[in-house]
Amino acid sequence: MSEPKDPDQRRSTAQLAAELLSDELLERFRRRAAEYDAENRFFTEDLQELQELGYLKLFCRTDSGLELASAAQRRLATAAPATALAINMHLVWTGVARLLLERGDASLHFVLDEAAAGEIFAFGNSEAGNDSVLFDSTTLAEPAGDGGYRFTGRKIFTSLSPAWTRLGVFGKDASSAEPQLVHGFIDRRSSGYQVFNDWDTLGMRASQSNTTLLEGVLVPAERIFRKLPVGPNRDPLIFAIFACFETLIASVYAGIGERAVQLAVLAAQRRHSQKNDAVLASDPLVRQRVARAALLMDGIYPQLAAVARDIDQRVDRGAQWFASLVGLKIRSTEAAREVVDLAIKVGGGASYFTGSELARLYRDVLAGQFHPSSEDSALNTIATAWLGPA
Repeated sequence: MSEPKDPDQRRSTAQLAAELLSDELLERFRRRAAEYDAENRFFTEDLQELQELGYLKLFCRTDSGLELASAAQRRLATAAPATALAINMHLVWTGVARLLLERGDASLHFVLDEAAAGEIFAFGNSEAGNDSVLFDSTTLAEPAGDGGYRFTGRKIFTSLSPAWTRLGVFGKDASSAEPQLVHGFIDRRSSGYQVFNDWDTLGMRASQSNTTLLEGVLVPAERIFRKLPVGPNRDPLIFAIFACFETLIASVYAGIGERAVQLAVLAAQRRHSQKNDAVLASDPLVRQRVARAALLMDGIYPQLAAVARDIDQRVDRGAQWFASLVGLKIRSTEAAREVVDLAIKVGGGASYFTGSELARLYRDVLAGQFHPSSEDSALNTIATAWLGPA
């Protein structure tokens, strides 16, 4: 039997991610992550280092794709989950632009050009109570008469609030018989919006995902890049957003789970049982918990790499694509949450103190349930893929 041409592709991708983000850099980020969390402060220094490395230009390079970005984000999240989560938003937009371009759609080529020039992109799509996600909007998009639109509404969870220079938004134009969802980008220098300083949360604090109030902010015609019907549709933009968003979100939480396993191992090797006069690494119950945590994460890594690789290689999963994407997100976030819980049990009472890294991971990992798709939405998507519409 002949040997495969590349028997360890996942390892080579991990090596590339390690070249992007050195161990020394991750240690700096890990120390600052504790400070950002304690002070509820934006990751300014992390962002500066990542910009200097060219990290925000990953999708502008022809030699990298979603598989590498996923591996790098997973690695970054082992040190600074909130930093990784916020950087995701920029990488999602640049990833969407790259995916569309590779599939013959140059409508967002300017995103890659501007990212290469140093602009920072963020998502302004989330709306409180909007469980239709990308298929409807509570934000009003009013035609401005020259092809542009004025947007009025409230956007929540706007990560990168202190730093974005371009904010992607969408809203509903109900001025005709058939309403349309209008997508465009706000320039930070525009007037007609407010960013609130209201990000005082349990976890993921450094992301500073503040509320953004749109008060008739004008998006000129050249920055309007899509008009879609209300409701589910097959436009390539929708697939590109789901593909990049779900995969990169899963990558961040996989990184949290990976770090939790590492911390559980360190705790088991460090802690000592007075009763048995032995390190806890020899205790059967502790060994089972560490093994269970490692087993849970072991199933996430290959799935994550396979999904990202198939997107890069334009593999046709047909009607199963959206089920694969939402399934990956749910499995990664839920596994990471269970793994952190197991690691805290191994770590003992010291994990309960706010200065503990595990305590921070415990709070950060809870945010996974609030990112789309929710479990209910994901299960509905998967049921439709297998059973057809209800």
